[in-house]
Amino acid sequence: MVHQYQLNGYNIVLDTCSGAIHVVDEVAYDMIAMFQQKSADEIVAEMLAKYRDRADVTEQDLRDCIGDIESLVKAEKLYTPDTFAEIAGTFKEHSGDVVKALCLHVAHTCNLNCSYCFASQGKYHGNRALMSYEVGKQALDFLIRHSGTRTNLEVDFFGGEPLMNWEVVKRLVTYARTQEEICHKKFRFTLTTNGMLIDDDVIDFANKEMSNVVLSLDGRKEIHDHLRKDYAGNGSYDRIVPKFQKMVQSRGGRNYYIRGTFTHANPDFTNDVFHMANLGFTELSMEPVVCAPDDPAALTPADLEIVKEQYEILAKEMLRREQEGKPITFYHYMLDLTGGPCIYKRISGCGSGTEYMAVTPWGDLYPCHQFVGDPKYLMGDIWKGVTNTAVRDEFKHCNAYARKECQDCWAKLYCSGGCAANSYHATGSITGVYEYGCELFRKRMECAIMIQVAQNQELAAQGIEVPIQLGSTCNACADGEACE
Repeated sequence: MVHQYQLNGYNIVLDTCSGAIHVVDEVAYDMIAMFQQKSADEIVAEMLAKYRDRADVTEQDLRDCIGDIESLVKAEKLYTPDTFAEIAGTFKEHSGDVVKALCLHVAHTCNLNCSYCFASQGKYHGNRALMSYEVGKQALDFLIRHSGTRTNLEVDFFGGEPLMNWEVVKRLVTYARTQEEICHKKFRFTLTTNGMLIDDDVIDFANKEMSNVVLSLDGRKEIHDHLRKDYAGNGSYDRIVPKFQKMVQSRGGRNYYIRGTFTHANPDFTNDVFHMANLGFTELSMEPVVCAPDDPAALTPADLEIVKEQYEILAKEMLRREQEGKPITFYHYMLDLTGGPCIYKRISGCGSGTEYMAVTPWGDLYPCHQFVGDPKYLMGDIWKGVTNTAVRDEFKHCNAYARKECQDCWAKLYCSGGCAANSYHATGSITGVYEYGCELFRKRMECAIMIQVAQNQELAAQGIEVPIQLGSTCNACADGEACE
């Protein structure tokens, strides 16, 4: 399958199944589009007619170009057949039900009252609660016990607002560290916070123990304060931004993300991204809101084209800032085209419900944080383990080939079938298709690839040749082993 598009002056041709990306002139771009439907003579005739006013487009040049296209096809870098369907799901089937990561809901409560909160202001449509140390310790033991031979384990401290249970977080990290040498494990911790309770103790401990911190900021003051208010109805922008700046500076500007959510109130979200960049933040993420269609925050069909245009604006601005020596990173444009995930992981998806689970304050297990509170997806608990194996099996079969609507989509090996939670909340099925989200994802991928192309072209101008091709196999995944 081939996907062709034009962006920022580049004619880009993506061969989906090989991962090869070609940057070509307009003549070759047209010929590639015709290659499978027309004979060589027909292509030459049409090209000579179309470019009759160009002296540099000759019959010999066109036939040479056809030869180049044929060579790429033979080398399986163009129109490569899809041979991956038969291995879809095999990685999860061979994993031995190994768990590598937990999202610990240490606080089902929050000190903010964000209008669009999917978690019902931290309550997850249930009761407010804080995770006890004993439950958290059992969760870590569960992870160690079910991690098999995997060395590297990940734990996200989540909520609600996890800093409302900060002392328990610190005790759990300390306990995990005591188990690393004993159990031959290495923990990587992430903290997600709205910033209201950040102080020097939080900063010092996070800098020592948290591999990553995710800081919630929705951009411009008027946007942020409209969406993220406290229970008195006051905005939080002025209280959290100085704390975020202090924390980021103390971390040396690394190992963090400023994460925002854009809604119907700000489909022009690039203005929020650039505002955050101007505050000194360089590691940025802005996520489209996921909520009920009748929610005032929900993105509308009319917003779709605005948002897609914004993604293009962002990509071009990122290149400009990079040239000026002031680069910024956008989470959704992080695409490694030379050393990215192998084909098995690109097919398998995020691992929710199989190698990744969420733990409630009571120790219940769910596929991920977006399923918490839904009795249909209660998987078990941290004492008995996964008892609702039907849910785990359902998620094992959730991959890039699980949806018939995805079969002809050029982006399926980049999204791995998309977010199961978004699909569920939009369609009622984890293998449903949230087409709005698909549209945005495809645009993000086009922009991310274009950035890589532009950077590659700059290197080429310096005499540095870097092949642009994503996708490989590895024996570890094929054998069901962990990569790390």
